[in-house]
Amino acid sequence: MDGKGAWRDNAFVERPWRSVKYEEVYLRAYDSVSEARASIGRYLDFYNSRRPHSSLDGITPDQAYFNPLPLRLAA
Repeated sequence: MDGKGAWRDNAFVERPWRSVKYEEVYLRAYDSVSEARASIGRYLDFYNSRRPHSSLDGITPDQAYFNPLPLRLAA
């Protein structure tokens, strides 16, 4: 939290990790670091490609990132 504007940068990182913690990590009992890494990796794939986000009007982050924006013609 040091440096000007650090709280804003932190907010964009904390929100996805909150979802990771509550929807994946806290629901599992991992036996090893490699199992945790694999399971969290699968969850991140789900989070980005299949889980709709209300802040994105019900589309996934992958759809928002990879689909081109519609062309806007000058009036």
